[in-house]
Order: sequence, then structure tokens, then C-alpha cells
Amino acid sequence: MQNVNRILVLGGGSAGWLTACILAAKHKNNRNFSITLVESSDVPSVGVGEGTWPTMRNTLHSIGIKESDFIRHCNVSFKQGSEFVDWHQDASGKSRYLHPFTPPKAHDQFELAPYWQAKTAIETKDSFADSVCFQAAICANGRAPKTMAESDYQGVANYGYHLDAGRFAELLKRHGISTLGISHKVATFEQAHVDSAGNILAIEFTDGSELSADLFVDCSGFSALLIGKVMQVPFIDKSNEFAIDSALATQIPYSDDVQDIACQTISTAQPSGWIWDIGLQNRRGVGHVYSSKHISDDEALSQLAHYLKMDEQKLNARQLRFKPGYREKFWQGNVVAIGLSAGFVEPLEASALMLIETSAQYLADNLPVETAHIKLISGRFNREFIYRWQKILDFLKLHYMLSERQEPFWQQMRAPESMSENLVELLALWRYRPPLTSDFASNFEVFPAASYQYVLYGMHYQSDFSVHNHLYQEQEKADKLMAINQQMTTQALARLPSHRALLDAIKAS
Repeated sequence: MQNVNRILVLGGGSAGWLTACILAAKHKNNRNFSITLVESSDVPSVGVGEGTWPTMRNTLHSIGIKESDFIRHCNVSFKQGSEFVDWHQDASGKSRYLHPFTPPKAHDQFELAPYWQAKTAIETKDSFADSVCFQAAICANGRAPKTMAESDYQGVANYGYHLDAGRFAELLKRHGISTLGISHKVATFEQAHVDSAGNILAIEFTDGSELSADLFVDCSGFSALLIGKVMQVPFIDKSNEFAIDSALATQIPYSDDVQDIACQTISTAQPSGWIWDIGLQNRRGVGHVYSSKHISDDEALSQLAHYLKMDEQKLNARQLRFKPGYREKFWQGNVVAIGLSAGFVEPLEASALMLIETSAQYLADNLPVETAHIKLISGRFNREFIYRWQKILDFLKLHYMLSERQEPFWQQMRAPESMSENLVELLALWRYRPPLTSDFASNFEVFPAASYQYVLYGMHYQSDFSVHNHLYQEQEKADKLMAINQQMTTQALARLPSHRALLDAIKAS
């Protein structure tokens, strides 16, 4: 047995540097603790993960980065949710709904969904999000989630960020080295030296140097150099459940310096996938994710160009390939996989950076004191994150299961056999009642009941609440709560600046 004090992170980018910073900040007062990050100059970062969850606010605060510095350096904009265009029907039907980060009014005490469906949806046709959450109007009117009066990481509405992934990694690198004492080495992985128990003793690089450590964190991306190639942990292929395996990503400058910046990720359905559209301060990040089994690369490029109203020849799009799925284990021996080395399905709902945050935070909170504890803690880590992956897959699948689009891709994505048993059971329950907090009772939940409600009723799902009419006899209270939401909406629109105006003010401060 020996103490676990020397950590080696293999791989840079957002995954490597965010993980290293979280670990270093948590254990900065341990004089025996050291963390080294090794990245290769030969391997470019994927660099297209530009959406975060609100969890990023606590993460950045905990590692000591000011929000204003982060916003200025990384071309950051505010993200208040995800908007889905044409997911329920094709473009001829023009369907649209929002999944905001702020939960419905009084969500923990009162369920508004039955009352909204019975009255508001019939009389005014207001969407579920508009009726129960003031954030829907904020997004629709291009308002920021806070004012200059709010302090760092505080806001009127819940929010995450859109960011430039490359500049984000640079900021984390600079902060990690200069402030958190992370050692940095540029080298390319050659091989690992493994002991008889299957643990890595040291890593050898192509320049002939070696580094040893007590614990190794694999942030080497899709290559999965340690968890896959050295530890040989099997990959669970989810291609039969999630058909998307390709992406074309590009960057589009704004037409001028006053063009509106969307404060939600816009996801627009296509015949064989969907297009993301993310507004940063200086540009839009746009990409088409699609199934190569249902459409050719040329056709996918043509659809992206049509969406952008651009000539295909002028569209400088970067091609990405991936296999949807995740590792059978994320922690094997003294190797922990975080980021793309652990797995990836598709960028819908931007769970990739959140998984990096939560994985690194769990590791930081439960860092083994000595090598004898690794087996115990790794078992708990694997159970928790396998559960989280399964829940993420269920939530992503829900977006497809409720669609009425008839293209072959969409038919395959909502095939009953592609659903988990858990999601089948939940949809059976929700035929007669809304998603409830009790449906998601684990401490490891990723998406709350509120998120399921926004997607379910945004996609025009009709729960038959009539069989439980006796449970919904408080229409007056429901009307009052929805009226309060409308008052909050009016006040927020009067108080909050435009998204671009706030970003310009922060940059100038």
C-alpha cells in the first residue's frame, strides 16, 4: 500500500484541463499532492463542445476563475436552455418548443401540467414552457438572464454558457499552471508499463521520457489510450439505439457587431439528424449531426449549406466521426476515464461537459487515500456513472420517441426496440400523469422531472389526466400560479437587458 498523491492526466483540451483544475483546487492545501498534465502537440482537440449546464457556474467558482474573466477570454455568451425546431413535425408543420433551465413555477410543491393542458392549452394555445416558466419569454425576446447589478455567477434566471472550446482550454491551462500549481508537459504517448496486477506504473513517451504516478486520468479523447488500449476495457456500442455517427461543424461570423445573439442552443431537425446553432459573442458555431447510414456526407453538407443559406463551396466545414456508446467501466485499476475516452453518444442537450465536471468532482471528493482504497472507490464510481449514462440515454431518446416525422432515420430512432425498459415504463406511467420527482429518486439523477415535462409537453404529448380528475381540483390555485408567472415575465422583460448589451457591458467593464 502507498498513498495516492501523484496524479497524471493524459490529454489536454477541455476534459484534461478542467479535470486537472478541479483536482488541483480541491487538494491545493495538501503539500504532498501533485498533478501533472501531459498533452501532445500532434493531436488536435475536438474543440466543438460549446454548450454547458448551469453546473459550470459552481465549477468555475470553485476553481477560482472570475466569471467576467471567463466571459471576456472565451467569447462566452449565456445559455438559458435548448430550443427544438421541427422535432415534432417536419418543416411543413413548423413545430418549436423550449427546454429552459429554470423549472416550472412552484414545481416542488404543485404540478401545473394537468391544469395547463386542461385550460390554457385549449383557450390560449400557450406552450407549456410559456405558461409555467418566465424564462421562455426571456429567450424569445433575446434578453440576458441577469443584469450588471448581479454578482459573479448569480442571475435572475438559471443559466449556463456557450463558449469557445479552444479558448476555454487555454484559460484553464493558464489558470491551472499559474494559480493551481499544475505541472505541464508536452509529449506524445508511446506505451505504458504495467505491473502484474494490471495497474500502470509509468507512461513512456515518444521522446524517451517516462512519468510515473499513483493514479492516471485518461482524457485522451476518442483514442482512449489508457482505458481502451492499455486497460482494454470494452466499449458498449449503442449504434442500434442511436443512429447518429457523423458531424459537420463550422463557424459563421455575424453580419455586424449589433446582430442579436441567441441565448439558447437552437437544435433544428433534419431528415437524417439535426443541426445545432450556438451563438457566441463573435460568431455562431453551427454543425450538422447525422446518420451516415441514412444520408451521404455530400447530402449532409448540402442540408447544412441550405440551413445557413450559403454556397456549399464556401462552407469550410470540419468532418467528425464517432461511434455512439460508452465504456463498460470508467475506472479500471488505477486508470480513470473522463471525457470522450469514457464515451459519447451525441451532443443533444450538451451533457458532455457536465459529465466531465461531475466525474472530476467525484474523483476530487473521493480521491483514494491509499492504493488499497482504489478498488472500493472505483466500484462506486463505476456504478454511479453507468447509472448516469443510462439516464442520459433515456432522456435523449425521449426527444425522438415523441416525434411524428416520417423519414427513415426518425422511424428508426423511435423504434420500440431501441428504447430501454426504464423509458418504456415511464412513458406508460405518463399516459395518465405528469413526470414526478418520485420518478427520479436517485441521488445520481442527471435530468429532473421538470426537464422531462418540458420535452414531453413541448412535443405535444397528451397525458390523459381525466382518470385522476379528483387529484386536480385546485384550478384557482393553478390559475394564480400561472398568473404570477406572467407577472414575473413582464417584470423580467422590463428589467433585463438584451443579451448582446449585457455581454458588451461586461467586456467593457
